[in-house]
Amino acid sequence: MDDAPSATTQPTLYTAPRTEISQNQGKFRIHFNFPGRAVPEHDDHGYGPLATVVESFMDPGTLIRMHQHRNEEIISWVPDGVMRHDDRQGNELVTDADHLLVMNAGSGFWHAEETLADDPPLRMLQIFVRPHSLDLDPGIQHEPIPNRVDNEWRHLFGPEGTDAPLFVRNAVDFYDCRLAAGTTTTLPSRAGWHTYLYVFDGAVDVGEGSLGYTESALVTDDSDIPVTATEDSTLVAFTINPDAPITRQGTIGR
Repeated sequence: MDDAPSATTQPTLYTAPRTEISQNQGKFRIHFNFPGRAVPEHDDHGYGPLATVVESFMDPGTLIRMHQHRNEEIISWVPDGVMRHDDRQGNELVTDADHLLVMNAGSGFWHAEETLADDPPLRMLQIFVRPHSLDLDPGIQHEPIPNRVDNEWRHLFGPEGTDAPLFVRNAVDFYDCRLAAGTTTTLPSRAGWHTYLYVFDGAVDVGEGSLGYTESALVTDDSDIPVTATEDSTLVAFTINPDAPITRQGTIGR
């Protein structure tokens, strides 16, 4: 007797529209994307160690004065334009398309952000990761990142000890990709981990669904899922260990 063909199992994929959770401070505007809210009856706005992905806008000539973060890892990803940083450790840093900034706030880190009057309008992502333990040593990383290769995922940060250029102190990997219209790639995945995808620009078909500008999807297994750009797109993706130990005492990314 022949074996019956096995049924094709579709990946578990939840999509979310553009967030309605925002703050408008005039020259500084932010939109909070909470990956956990994509999953029905999920009791956490974050998803494991990934607390929130914040879309931030700064007009030219904007200063966000010196302030403190504690017990969170804050990553600034700037695909275009510049974000100027200074802190109480004496660092004066410029984050742009060629650099990534990670503040490992730990027990406390003070910093300020600024755009100058002749800088271009800034739109960036600020990513908040929950560390595995409270009151770790504070520090900052500001490093050049590998050149982008169109239509390929670029690994930008990961847990300590990985081959990513920068690290965070929990089980999250971060990738970006510029995907040309009509091109297909596979969503980053890792055995036993889940993946969160955010469309910074453009539109894509992902699995059985579609995502547009600032929409997102959470894949709650480690399936290989095709992503096809229906227009030129800029994408970011996070692979996440949903069972990693986390803290919930961050200044913003609780």
